[in-house]
This record gives sequence, C-alpha cells and structure tokens, in this order.
Amino acid sequence: MKLITKALEERFEKIGDQSEIQDPIIVAKFFNPAGRQTWYASEYDKENNICFGYVTGFDFDEWGYFSIDELESLKLPFGLKVERDIFFKEIRFQELVKQKDLER
Repeated sequence: MKLITKALEERFEKIGDQSEIQDPIIVAKFFNPAGRQTWYASEYDKENNICFGYVTGFDFDEWGYFSIDELESLKLPFGLKVERDIFFKEIRFQELVKQKDLER
C-alpha cells in the first residue's frame, strides 16, 4: 500500500507548517497491523518523504519525524506491511487524545 497518496500530499501542502499550532490537525494515520505501533501525521515533507507527527505504541509516545520510505520498507510478521488507515478522518490532536486516551 502506498502510504502517501496524491490527495494526502495536496492536503498536507494546503495545511502547511503546524509547528506553531498548539492543537495541530492530524491528517493521516499509519499503523502496524501486527503490533501496537501507530503513526499520526500532522505534517509532510514531500522532498524528503518524511512526516512529523505523534507516534504511539513503543515504550514511550512522542512527537517527532518519521520516514515514509522506512515505514513502507518495514517487513512485518506474516508478510504484512505498515498500512494507512483509509477510514481515518482528520482530527485535532486534543480531540484524538480524548477519543483514544493517548496520554498516559
């Protein structure tokens, strides 16, 4: 599965830099179907094919950069790959936290 579609690319470009926004819009969600890791993207750098966003499911949850190339190349158990949640709807981060109880 291609994680960044043309439509997502255009949406990220329209939203632009959210680094100064306290409650950014989460545009896309990527997840490990064989584990608990999830990557919530709020920004995308097309030139470097990297996203900035909130990452959960490791020993800690944090904001940071992640490479789409690396996510697409991960080999997971049973031949699975990292997937994009095609049903995910844009949401403000604080609302996502309320819905998913991301803060521990």
